[in-house]
Amino acid sequence: MRPIPPRRHRRLRLLSLLVPVAMLALGIQASAAYAQTNLLTNGSFSTGNTSGWTCSSGDSVVTSPVFTGSSFALAGTPAGSDDAQCSQVVSVQPNSSYSLTGEVEGDYVFLGDSGTGTSDTDNWTPSASSWTQLSTSFTTGASTTSVTIYIHGWYAQPTYYADALSLTGPPGSGGGGGGGTAPSAPTGLTVTGTTSSSVSLSWTAPSGTVTGYDVFENGTQTASVSGTSDTVTGLSPSTTYKFSVAAFNSVGQSAQSGQVSATTSSSGGGGGSGSGLPAHVLMGYWQDFTNGAEPLTLAAVPTSYNLVAVAFGNSDSTPGQVTFSLDSGLSSALGGYTQQQFINDIKTLQSRGQKVILSVGGQNGTISVDDATSASNFASSVDSIIQQYGFNGVDIDLENGVNPQYMASALEQLESDVGSSLIITLAPQTVDTQSTGDDYFALALNIKSILTMINTQYYNSGTMNGCDGNVYAEGTENFMTALACTELQGGLSASQVGLGLPASSSAAGSGYVSPSLVNNALDCLAARANCGSFVPSTSYPSIRGVMTWSINWDASNGYNFADTVAPYLATLP
Repeated sequence: MRPIPPRRHRRLRLLSLLVPVAMLALGIQASAAYAQTNLLTNGSFSTGNTSGWTCSSGDSVVTSPVFTGSSFALAGTPAGSDDAQCSQVVSVQPNSSYSLTGEVEGDYVFLGDSGTGTSDTDNWTPSASSWTQLSTSFTTGASTTSVTIYIHGWYAQPTYYADALSLTGPPGSGGGGGGGTAPSAPTGLTVTGTTSSSVSLSWTAPSGTVTGYDVFENGTQTASVSGTSDTVTGLSPSTTYKFSVAAFNSVGQSAQSGQVSATTSSSGGGGGSGSGLPAHVLMGYWQDFTNGAEPLTLAAVPTSYNLVAVAFGNSDSTPGQVTFSLDSGLSSALGGYTQQQFINDIKTLQSRGQKVILSVGGQNGTISVDDATSASNFASSVDSIIQQYGFNGVDIDLENGVNPQYMASALEQLESDVGSSLIITLAPQTVDTQSTGDDYFALALNIKSILTMINTQYYNSGTMNGCDGNVYAEGTENFMTALACTELQGGLSASQVGLGLPASSSAAGSGYVSPSLVNNALDCLAARANCGSFVPSTSYPSIRGVMTWSINWDASNGYNFADTVAPYLATLP
């Protein structure tokens, strides 16, 4: 069902038609000298990025589609409560009239202004299958010296595109996008240091006015900084990268500097061979509680599961601290399963070549890591549990969200304590990985050099956006492949991306797909074969594998999930 735009848009659109009439009656007209001066900085996104604009995480600059004569356009992908807005504050004159125009394509696209001091205006289109111009106008108030111009889509709608945005009228005392000169390119770009996951850079500022610098990694902008140095993080070990830098100010962006190359150092972190896992993994959760699924001793888990996550570690009153002990209800259901038997079973699985990790959180988990102290508490407590029980690593399944900065710090501390064999997996909900700015996606990129596997839960979700901007429904092959594509295109290695699915229709409220369809999704991602209507632009033969909730529910269903998916994973290269 398409949304009904709020009434304020219809009311303001009417006002936008009435204001110019009132202006003429009062004799207020913009000087013809300003008619062709675009006050917006980077209104056509000709810099190849969003310099000059403040944009949401769902916004990017693309080379197609673009408006006639342009090389770039804005692409905005709304998600959840984010309408993919880009905005810009522009200096204006009081008691003056302005015209705002822009070319848009897509469903429910809004162009408007705020902070005018009189009546804020906007214009919108419910559907533009080709480039369509939106326009509006406004008059500033007696004391107004700046206004905010914005462009956005609508919640949960597909990607929209915008180009050739223009604001004309008398420039304010602060100037506008049409005046001045863009800076020259920075010089002297130098690599000042490398680690297994980062490269440090420095450069020399150009002459003239510079607001900041955009840093490019392999031709893609990855950061904007105010100074003449930056450390690019989230890189893969033993990998060569190329970097360049461009300066920008209120007028625009300079050309990029000359490129430099840097190779990160080697590391045996969780994402590499140090984890001891095969190239393609079937991971399942073993339930440390009873809920209708078949209760199992850990030793009863079949060898088709390469990686077993014990669910769940819990919290106590100390911020960030994790605790774990075998659930008494499960022990009773299994006729007196003891903690020592559980520890012995961990060793049994490991002797078969399986790995066992502790999952923290779950639906009811309330562990919070949001400062340096709680990060330290998390790392030290999980390290103690690993030493006590013999776990091979940790799974982060905090459904109340994560702090990407401090959780990354905690996991890096843990990896330093345990060593390069530590396995680290993540189990976000779909809403947490729609874009690189979402919390779990940002965390995954922050720990890319030590991350083993991210398994987004493609269930209990509803409809979500895929990497192509289209909306897909859970329970379909397209949902799995198009959402996995977002992670694959967002900077994660295919060898770190897995698909999270329910083991049976009883295991989740929604989103169950047959195991054979899971195999089709793997085939689509690995070889662009057996796809639905969504076909990825490239193949990902190193796609890591599949996670399922749970081994116990799979046991209740005769292990249909493992018996179908595990043999297929073994055929992948």
